[in-house]
Amino acid sequence: MTFTTRFAPSPTGPLHLGHAYSALLAADMARAAGGRFLLRIEDIDTSRSRASWTQQIYDDLHWLGLSWPEPVMQQSLRLPRYSAALAQLTALGLTYPCRCNRRDIEAAAGAPQEGVPQFGPDGRIYPGTCRDRNMADAGPQDVIRLNMEKAVKAAPLRHFEETGEAHAGQHMLEPDQLIAAVGDIILVRRGMGSAYHLSVVVDDSDQNITHVVRGKDLFEATQIHVLLQALLGLPTPIYHHHRLIRDDQGKRLAKRDDARAIAKYRREDGARPQDIRAMVGLPQAPL
Repeated sequence: MTFTTRFAPSPTGPLHLGHAYSALLAADMARAAGGRFLLRIEDIDTSRSRASWTQQIYDDLHWLGLSWPEPVMQQSLRLPRYSAALAQLTALGLTYPCRCNRRDIEAAAGAPQEGVPQFGPDGRIYPGTCRDRNMADAGPQDVIRLNMEKAVKAAPLRHFEETGEAHAGQHMLEPDQLIAAVGDIILVRRGMGSAYHLSVVVDDSDQNITHVVRGKDLFEATQIHVLLQALLGLPTPIYHHHRLIRDDQGKRLAKRDDARAIAKYRREDGARPQDIRAMVGLPQAPL
């Protein structure tokens, strides 16, 4: 199977050096393997996504010397596909509507108990307040959650391979870990038609992604994605979670950190693409 990877930014702000590293690394790995590098625009959050940011993503990546097949996949055009995947999970009896807001969840969580995880890849672990609700009662103000206890019982046993240095090796899904330290994740957010975990596994499958290259901050979310792949009958790619690019204080870069934006380096500072490679510790691209 042809090595195929992707870079999947959200058009909610400028790309920074961390994005440059991830995109360049993925493209370099694809080139070395004689494979394919794809671009995907994760604009499922239409309230924050902007066409101008999408165009800047294209401009920044082209300036870095990257190219990709057209057309580019855009999540905002794929809502029926996500709805179909959700329907599969619902048919298995694994979903339920949830009306709780953040304040409700904090209040229901109560006082922390020693040794009991309070936060997982999705933030505060959901206490299960709405778990007995039926999908027939779902309304526009509800999110849709996955019943993790039922999901781990329904999923075929599956593992994933990690090639990033921090977690290299084979990793088996651990049902108890998913229940206690992840909890009932959100599959569909209010007004969005999907959420990250559901859309990313569907998109990776539909694009025939064989290798997912992304930051190590997403490693803990990988168990969620592998579980969903198992439930939906989708293939599990190989994962490579790379180091993060940090600022001078050791803090991970964010889109609000405009000082590290690629556009600033190329427009205001006179940087060249090879300078960006040097800044993030990547070798120069072959001619």
